[in-house]
Amino acid sequence: MEQPRCKFWLPKKKRFCAVLPFKDSPFCGNHMVRSDGQWIPCPIDQSHSVLTENLESHVKRCPFMKQARTLSLQPYYCKGINAGKGEVEDDVSSEMKRHAVYRMSIAEFYKLTEKVQHVHASICDDIRESYKMPEACNMWINREIDSKIPFQEKHVIQQASILGNLEDSGLLKSFREKEQGQWDGRQQDDSQRAPAVVEFGAGRGYLTQMLADCYGIKKVFLVERKSYKLKADRSLRQKESLSLERLRIDIEDLDLKAVESLHGVHYLAIGKHLCGPATDLTLRCCVPERVSKSTSECGGEKTYLEGFAIATCCHHLCQWKHYINKEFMLGLGISKEEFNAITWFTSWAVDGDHGAEVSDSGLHLQLRLGREKDEQSGTGAAAGVEGVVRSMQAVERAALGFMCKQIIDKGRMAWGSRNGLEARLVKYVAPTISPENHLLMAKRII
Repeated sequence: MEQPRCKFWLPKKKRFCAVLPFKDSPFCGNHMVRSDGQWIPCPIDQSHSVLTENLESHVKRCPFMKQARTLSLQPYYCKGINAGKGEVEDDVSSEMKRHAVYRMSIAEFYKLTEKVQHVHASICDDIRESYKMPEACNMWINREIDSKIPFQEKHVIQQASILGNLEDSGLLKSFREKEQGQWDGRQQDDSQRAPAVVEFGAGRGYLTQMLADCYGIKKVFLVERKSYKLKADRSLRQKESLSLERLRIDIEDLDLKAVESLHGVHYLAIGKHLCGPATDLTLRCCVPERVSKSTSECGGEKTYLEGFAIATCCHHLCQWKHYINKEFMLGLGISKEEFNAITWFTSWAVDGDHGAEVSDSGLHLQLRLGREKDEQSGTGAAAGVEGVVRSMQAVERAALGFMCKQIIDKGRMAWGSRNGLEARLVKYVAPTISPENHLLMAKRII
């Protein structure tokens, strides 16, 4: 006799859910009507929630418990090592940021937008386009790859440009020289010569797949806290000369110096679209500050970062408690509250199909004209800041959003420069490919 299945209809799949239902219910646990009780995030894994009265029993049988215990036993696990020192506070949600902006007076709102424009004009005039399609990546660009590997042109263009910028900066060339035993003019043994790459927020790992296919990298580490299907791991493991290690861990808790197979190894850090604070956590993870250059809080051997290329994104998720360069913001006259506001503004840069309409040369003009139009018509006066925001054209909001994104990334770049790196911020693809088109580059100063 066929077992009963959940009666919840899945419109996209055009069938009923295939999971077995709970006793005395036509639905499975995922599709049962939720109780009106108080739901709170599970303390073991916040990707799911549980009723307060069931918390004690749930913790004992949570399916993520075994994974959490296994992770806690790893030598490279160190709770919160990359979170940053300072005030302990909860994350500020986008909704909370929005409400804080709407509570401003109209004068305060315009004062903040004027400050953003002034700061942007003073520090962001050197962000250049650096669209690269390296010859080494032709096999991917021309689709001369395994047909089983997923191919999306916009992602291939982004990945190729990231690698092209690394090659242009000399980092990939340096790796080839190192492989020939010419690193710093010294002959080295095989374990030292093997170049290594650590991809943060690796997801399925296809940026590393292209890097391995096109540049012959020998040692790869994929850092990702989630589990994914259709990963590049199977294809990467088929390369006999390549060593692959996947670290399933939150970047916030990763002590890179305690990864045994990285001890004494020169490596390159990469990341494609590291969301919000993940960029700040990654910088702390792989760029040792001068005050603690050779050791970490949890111990570990020394590793050697040669450089990194991080494509930033989702700046609206950034948190003051994690931000890498609070001193930079405060030095610009941007307070914690204003930082939260400008992170919320950044969502406007990507909330519509207007990437081609907004250019740096027109950012200030668009905002100035928008304010003049608003003041002349009196629009938004009765509804406060919320009315002003709603009266702005999409391209005006995008202009402000792009400014804020660049200011945040400039602070990260300045932090890298302060810690012994030659850092720069470039636009690595056209905004029509992706509005999240800023690449944070850095190279160790020898």
